Amino acid sequence: MKARRYTCIVCGRVFPEGQGIMIRRAGILLAFHSKSCLAKFFRLFVERLDEKEFKRAAVDVVKEFEELRKARQAVKKI
Repeated sequence: MKARRYTCIVCGRVFPEGQGIMIRRAGILLAFHSKSCLAKFFRLFVERLDEKEFKRAAVDVVKEFEELRKARQAVKKI
């Protein structure tokens, strides 16, 4: 059985299943062969988002990461 192959949506490089970064959301598959291609896509994607929508989502995610960091710091105390 052949391994499935994907094409990076940023640079066009073909890579095998199990490598790269795959994001599936809202019925769309975004395939990136490297983190640098993901960063290029993300930068452009963020620039095109509505500011109100972006601000709401960014604030939520920042809060979530802050809570995770605080939880890890509390566990590390000896």
